Amino acid sequence: MSVLGQLIQTGDWKGEKHVPAITAPQTVKVGEVAEVKVCIGQEIAHPNTLEHHISWIKLLFVPSGGKLPVELAHSEFSANGELEIFTSPSLVANVKLPKSGTLVAVSYCNIHGLWESSVEITVE
Repeated sequence: MSVLGQLIQTGDWKGEKHVPAITAPQTVKVGEVAEVKVCIGQEIAHPNTLEHHISWIKLLFVPSGGKLPVELAHSEFSANGELEIFTSPSLVANVKLPKSGTLVAVSYCNIHGLWESSVEITVE
């Protein structure tokens, strides 16, 4: 296993506040726009403080039979302690996928590191 692979953590997003939760249709038609949402803390809220926050989320797509992921979306989140304004770590991407594959979300917590989840999506 690669060094990066050893650093990425996974888990059930219903029981772990760091795992990106992906909401996407299971099936879409060729040429159809699919809305994909990724959020952190869907079931258990993740803290958003200067000391502990999600810095970014990436949404990737790995086509069936493919080796390389395609980056579909990226969101960065800044903590602003001066005004106590904090963002809720989530992103929405509207995508047209050419074929079936796997949607992969990766997030980074400034204390607990990298987290990943994935879901299959079928293009008919």
